[in-house]
Amino acid sequence: MRAVLQRVTSASVVVDGEVVGALDSPGLLVYLGITHDDGEPEVAWMARKIRDLRIMPEEKSVAELGAPVLVVSQFTLYGDARKGRRPTWVAAAPGEVSEPLYEAVCAALEAAGTHVERGVFGADMAVASVNDGPFTVVIETP
Repeated sequence: MRAVLQRVTSASVVVDGEVVGALDSPGLLVYLGITHDDGEPEVAWMARKIRDLRIMPEEKSVAELGAPVLVVSQFTLYGDARKGRRPTWVAAAPGEVSEPLYEAVCAALEAAGTHVERGVFGADMAVASVNDGPFTVVIETP
């Protein structure tokens, strides 16, 4: 499992002209990619890391600040463009594997007390954000 975390002052996701998820206060925008061998251990690790990583202002975490998180599914995080001119997506898990794990990460964050907004899995989404810093970090499960 791979994620790009961006510290934001605001962010939103629009699908078919409708806002489906939004952060109106400082928090994290998380792009989440899932690969074939991900499962429950990776879900727990990723949710814990997103919640507890001290990347918010004053070296605080989302958990410490009660900050919200907007999670957007992003299979392209597993794109491989090392060869040729077209990336390949073979490392990205198919939707029937990745959608339940995406939902499980969101649910684990919510169960831990984090306010979670979501994109729409598999949809063509327009994501807008105002980065804070900018501060962006890539994390990957061990």
